[in-house]
Amino acid sequence: MARLLVVHHTPTPTVTALAGAVVAGTGDEAISGVEVVVRPALEATAEDVLAADGYLLGTPANFGYMSGALKHFFDSIFLEAGGALADDGSAGSGAGGPKPYGLWVHGRYDTTGAVRSVQSIVQALGWRQSAAVLEVLGDVGEQERASAYELGGTIAALLAE
Repeated sequence: MARLLVVHHTPTPTVTALAGAVVAGTGDEAISGVEVVVRPALEATAEDVLAADGYLLGTPANFGYMSGALKHFFDSIFLEAGGALADDGSAGSGAGGPKPYGLWVHGRYDTTGAVRSVQSIVQALGWRQSAAVLEVLGDVGEQERASAYELGGTIAALLAE
């Protein structure tokens, strides 16, 4: 059975709502054969990453960057999970393999820097972006929840039997 790891930092009701919709999407009735493991960013480990076949990542945009909790997750797992840097410090081709991932980011005014920061690290892990980034500004309504559900379902479906 394929394993999908959901790593999130959800300090606010809006980010929590998005995370709930993403996780609900991974369990859509049309998807089978996928075990979903949900971990807060401060609890996820390199073992979780290595045991997974795909990833969903969620973070608020904090001061133009991903949350400190998600950055801590990446700092903690990077080398053990196969991350690689080129000699000039740019992203190398990670040994982690081209596993699929999806990303959701919530911000009040801008999500650009947070998205860019996550993508640069994930590139160095060798994961492949397998769905459009869900960027949500402001309040989370039904349309945003539906998009989050679709993101979760899309990544889970890629791993389904």
